[in-house]
Amino acid sequence: MSESDFIEIYPDVLSRDTCAQIVAAFEASGAAVPGRVGGGVLPELKDSRDIQITGNQAWREAENALNRAVFAGLLAYLRKYRYALIAPLMLQVPGADGKLRRIAAEDFDTMDDEALANLVRAVMRPGAINLQRYTAGQGGYPYWHCELYPRDPSCETLHRHVLWTLYLNDGFAAGETEFLYQGRKIAPRTGSLLIAPAAFTHTHRGNRPEGGDKYIATSWILFQRAEQIFGG
Repeated sequence: MSESDFIEIYPDVLSRDTCAQIVAAFEASGAAVPGRVGGGVLPELKDSRDIQITGNQAWREAENALNRAVFAGLLAYLRKYRYALIAPLMLQVPGADGKLRRIAAEDFDTMDDEALANLVRAVMRPGAINLQRYTAGQGGYPYWHCELYPRDPSCETLHRHVLWTLYLNDGFAAGETEFLYQGRKIAPRTGSLLIAPAAFTHTHRGNRPEGGDKYIATSWILFQRAEQIFGG
């Protein structure tokens, strides 16, 4: 396998029209609030206006469209990085003789999308989607951070496996997603999806946009909780 930085970009997962509709709905809603980080509202770390849309009936259509696009990207990501699914869980499936056997990397070569999707749904789940606006010349997320941290007794944030960002607009300067250790800056392109690991290896920040506001949708793919995967 060739070397990789595990940062993948999937262009045009949403149409420009759909992205524009989400941006327009964001502005029309009047529901945006100051963006939060793990420690609360700290604009010196993250300066944004956010709307958390998951479970909000008014945003159901947008939430569904985003989750469909991200799930398709996730399947492509897992086909490339098979051990992102295999290594943490030692998954088993029934073999030809009916006995359980462990899934191997080679199984992905014959596994169709439906079978892979069912497997992924059994062990992973979508996180809450956050829409964000970063104001030109002011907003950004300059703090170097990762997505995996022990925030609360439920350990919910420790279940995050990969992060994703879907860029809802472009036409401004800067505003890249910058990865520290990979030395890589991802320029926003309308409808493009970014997927990368959630851990410290992919410490990143959101650079300030210039000449126009930046809009994104962002969240994580998390493991199901242990009781869901293993029972009990």
